[in-house]
Amino acid sequence: MLAAAPLGVDSIDRALGGGLARGRLHDLFAAEPADGGAATGFAALLARLAMPASAPLLWLRQGEAEQRGGRLHAPGLMEIGLDPARLVLVVVADPVTLLRAAADVVRCPQVGAAVIELWGHPRALDLTASRRLAVAAEDSGVTTLMLRGGADPGPSAAQTRWRIASAPSLALEADAPGHPAFDLTLLRQRGRPDGGQWRVEWDRERGRFHEPALSGAMVPAAAGGSATSPLRA
Repeated sequence: MLAAAPLGVDSIDRALGGGLARGRLHDLFAAEPADGGAATGFAALLARLAMPASAPLLWLRQGEAEQRGGRLHAPGLMEIGLDPARLVLVVVADPVTLLRAAADVVRCPQVGAAVIELWGHPRALDLTASRRLAVAAEDSGVTTLMLRGGADPGPSAAQTRWRIASAPSLALEADAPGHPAFDLTLLRQRGRPDGGQWRVEWDRERGRFHEPALSGAMVPAAAGGSATSPLRA
C-alpha cells in the first residue's frame, strides 16, 4: 500500500490516518456555485501533494465544466507551486466519452495523478462507474480526484468525500495579499470515522496547508457523525 500524502495540518492528517490516501479515488464538491474556483484550486493542490515529483498530472474536463467554471489559468497554477508543464489537459464534451478516457488514464501507472471534472449529474456517472475508477486507481497507484461542479453528493466508491468553500485569507505584512484559504468539510471516508471541519491556508513556500493562526476555525465533528456546513470566521 502506498504511503499517504500528508496535508500538513496535524488534525486533518490524524483524521485521515496519516494523510490523503494515494492510489485511491476521492470526491470533491463545491459547497456553493460560487465556490467552484476554490474546489478547483483544492483539487490542484491535492494533486500536487499526492503525485511524484516528475510525473504528469492528467486533467480531464467535461466541456460544460469549462464553459461554466472557466479555463485553468497557468500563472495561477504556478502561484500555488504546480508547474503547468506537468499538466496534460483534455476537454471532452460527452461525459460518457470522458469517463471511458478517465478509466484508461487511471489504469496507467506512469500518471502522477488524475483529476476528472464533471458537471451536474451525468447519468453515466453511476456507482458502477465510480467503482471502476476506484479499482483502477488502487491497481495502478494513481491518485484520482473526482471534481464535481453543480452537483450534490451521491453514492460513490470514493475513499473520501470533501466539501470545499472559499474562505477569507489573513493579510500578510504590509497588507500584502494573504495565502489562499479554504473551508473544508470531510463528509465521508471509507473504513474510518466520518466528519470534520477545518479552515486552512496554502503555504506555497513550504508546499503544505496550515491553519490560520487567528481563525480558530477547526471544529471536528463527533466520530462517526455527519458534518454540518463550514463555519465562517
